Amino acid sequence: MQPVQIVDLFAGPGGLDVAAEKLGLATVGVEWDSAACATRHAAGLATIEDDVRRYGPAFFPDADVLAGGPPCQTFTVAGNGAGRRALDDVLAFVDRMVAREDREEIAKDLSKLEDERTGLVLEPLRWALEAIDDLDKPYRAIVLEQVPAVLPVWEAYAEALRSEGYSVNCGLLRTEAYGVPQTRKRAVLVARMGSEPVKLPAPTHRTYRKGISRDSGDIRLEPWRTMEDVLNRDSPFLVISNYGTGGEPKARGRRGSWEPSATVTGKISRNRVVSVDGVEMDRFSFSEAGRLQTFPTDYPWSGQDVGQQIGNAVPPRLAIHVLCAEFGWEPPTDALNNLGTWMSKSATGVDRTKSYASRMPAMASA
Repeated sequence: MQPVQIVDLFAGPGGLDVAAEKLGLATVGVEWDSAACATRHAAGLATIEDDVRRYGPAFFPDADVLAGGPPCQTFTVAGNGAGRRALDDVLAFVDRMVAREDREEIAKDLSKLEDERTGLVLEPLRWALEAIDDLDKPYRAIVLEQVPAVLPVWEAYAEALRSEGYSVNCGLLRTEAYGVPQTRKRAVLVARMGSEPVKLPAPTHRTYRKGISRDSGDIRLEPWRTMEDVLNRDSPFLVISNYGTGGEPKARGRRGSWEPSATVTGKISRNRVVSVDGVEMDRFSFSEAGRLQTFPTDYPWSGQDVGQQIGNAVPPRLAIHVLCAEFGWEPPTDALNNLGTWMSKSATGVDRTKSYASRMPAMASA
């Protein structure tokens, strides 16, 4: 499969778009957070700064691939839990949407959820069904990712999309199994129109286990990558984090630079970095935090809450593997090896320093 353009919903600072551009694919992202859009604009990524709910497939007639990572705050363990509490309601909304119940009634009922952000997880399905019903032009492929708690929603999506003629696969992926120097789990869905089976990407690296050598495990896979592999610090260090500890000092997690990073969150600037003998060192810069997510070293992080932008993003290296699995490609070594820099021109030949306004569909400015 050779895509024409990917429309990326809730595109954030550009994790999936960076991967797509490195693969030579055109992208356009829809993102409402002004800080993330500042980064996207600085990176030269085609962007509509607005609410996904105000748009639909008709605004992006060239896009034949739908991607998205809806906001996770209400589903993540670190969030308020409204999404997890509303899970049964969300699954019921999936059934109602597939049954083609009145869209306005569904939107009205979604507005009654405890946290309106919970309903955003249903936007990719709305777009997929509108492409079928309103345009008679189904997306050729769909790629979605979210925190593990959203997997039941993706499983409901899978059944819904199969009923519309898609081949679908979904499951949990561990980022370090794809060469990301960080342990992080993501719920991923890939779908392709037609009966040809679509698979999740096969692991390329071993999974991390505390206290187990990186040389142990399946010899067919590469060792997991470490923080030292991507950061240019002069000496070994320890990262001390209170993520997931409830603030309990004795429970704070520790990772050595010879291990993968723990999950990079929006609070990464709070992590202490110390030498192996306990001397305080500089905390991670935005560039370093981005590199732990496999963003290019020179990626132009901009705007406010950069730490949150980085923590919310999908790692580009993982996205390369997911996109290649979706399209039936072998992950190209040059794309994986070329994530270290963000060149002035994209792989599609577009000058990233120029405005993308002229490339936007006319309706998109509405």
